[in-house]
Order: sequence, then C-alpha cells, then structure tokens
Amino acid sequence: TRTLASLFGPLQPMALAEDLAAPLLALPIPEGAADPAAAAGAPAAGPTVPDRFTVARGLAVVPVRGILTPNMAQYERWFGWATYHGVAETLAHLAASEDAAAIVLEIDSPGGLVCGIEAAAEAIAAVGAVKPVHALVSPLAASAAYWLASQATEIVMTPGAVAGSIGVALTAAAHVQPGANGAQIFEMSSRHARAKRPDASTEAGRAELQRSLDEAEAAFHAAVSAGRKIPAAELAARLSVTDDPQDGGATFRAPEAIRRGLADRTETRAAFYARLTARTAPKPRSPSRAFAARAAAAQAVARS
Repeated sequence: TRTLASLFGPLQPMALAEDLAAPLLALPIPEGAADPAAAAGAPAAGPTVPDRFTVARGLAVVPVRGILTPNMAQYERWFGWATYHGVAETLAHLAASEDAAAIVLEIDSPGGLVCGIEAAAEAIAAVGAVKPVHALVSPLAASAAYWLASQATEIVMTPGAVAGSIGVALTAAAHVQPGANGAQIFEMSSRHARAKRPDASTEAGRAELQRSLDEAEAAFHAAVSAGRKIPAAELAARLSVTDDPQDGGATFRAPEAIRRGLADRTETRAAFYARLTARTAPKPRSPSRAFAARAAAAQAVARS
C-alpha cells in the first residue's frame, strides 16, 4: 500500500517536524486516488472559500490542519488539510467580511513544504492590520505551521500544546553503486544548470543544498522576528536549546514557548473562545430601544 510519504520526493525543502508528522505520512493514499479513471471523474478543484471557515457570533474560525502544501487540492478533499493558497484566499475574503469582527486560525499541524508559504504568511499579517487574527495552537503548530502562526496578532496555546521547530531541512540521495539489475544510473543537467540537480555526494553539491536551506531559513527567521517582534539578532539564540545558536529547531511546550517569546499565553479552548466571543458577539439591544423600534415599525405600518 502506498502511503502519503511516497508523494513527497527528495530535495524538497521542508519546514516540517518529521517525528510529529510520521503518523500523517504513514496514512495510505485513499483507494482510487491513484487510479487514472477514478481521478478523471473527481472534481479538479479543492474546497471553495466558504467551505474553509465558519462564522459564529462575529468570530471566523479557519482550521489549519495536516501537512501543509502550496495548493494540493486532493489533500483538502481527502483529509481536510490546509493549503497555502486556501489560507491566503480565505483570509482575503474574511478581511472584507462584515460578518467577521475577528479571525481564529485553529492550528493542528506538524508543518509542510516551504514552497508557497510566504504568500499565506503575508496574507495573515495583512489581515492583522485590519482586524485581530488569533492563532490557537490546539495542540500543534510546528515548523511551517508556526511560520503561519507567528504572523497572527496573538498566539495562544492550549494546555499540553507544542510549538516551534523553526528551521528547514531536506533529504538528499546519491547513487553509490549500480542497481540490482547491474545498470549504473547517471543524472545529468544542461551545461549552465548544475545547481538544478546538486549531487549530495560532492562538496559542491552539498554547498548548493546548504545555500538553498539557509535562504529558506533566513526568510523563516525574518517572518518570526517581524511577527513576534523579536530582534533578528537575538532570535537564533532564543531558539537554541544550548549556548550555541546553531542548536535551534526544537519544539517547546506552552510554558517554555511563552518564556522564549514564541507565544503569548496558555488557555483552554473553551476559555479562549469564551473570551473572544465576549468581544465579537453582537450586543443585544436594550429593552427601551427594542420597544422604540417596534413602535416606530407599527406607526409606519399604520400610515401605509
């Protein structure tokens, strides 16, 4: 049985806590998903914007779940997992919605691909300038998921929740001997595209892969620094589990995440929603105003 792990190839920079993602990656690909005939009859697009959120009492709730990808509509359909395109599209819609006074990103994700994440992160930050965006870590916001959470107005963690894993990684492989059938496999690129398929068995290849990872990490750190208002020069040290700033990438439970400036408070899910809906729910009209409104309506009917 093919699993979801088989759909993620090597050399893809991932902002993913692999240990926490293991149960999701081990899920079997749904029956019929790999069948061309079945795929031909499946809808091409993923969920529409209204299917990606709910609104109640002035509060919009956007689930951010699963392994995050740029626009994998199949994952949205099969598992309800979020995509960066879906998050950005939904946030743009809610920014203009009069029904939503505030937005909650309810996050349960070990992270995902780096490709495409910045558009979603920027969309969250942009909406936060218009109305509050609250990230609720319930119970996991790791790596790419934390990248998104860091752009919210506040980050709240439920008891026992985990956040962090700030960094980027990839898996690379190189051929070291002929295959079992005796054939030697060669991978080649055009003359001026050596960086297209870097060879991890060579120093030059590893240097190129490291450059790509460091570039992605720099963007990740810049987003966290701006979103959490942590000076860029201090961030690596805050994330490290030792005195060496290179020892970052760990996850933290709520008390430690708050101490390091990665979250604002811990709160039960019920208390969190009670606090927010107390602010966003429409205020009931006073009896005197309600009576006056009914009287005015009755007079208007009598005159007609």
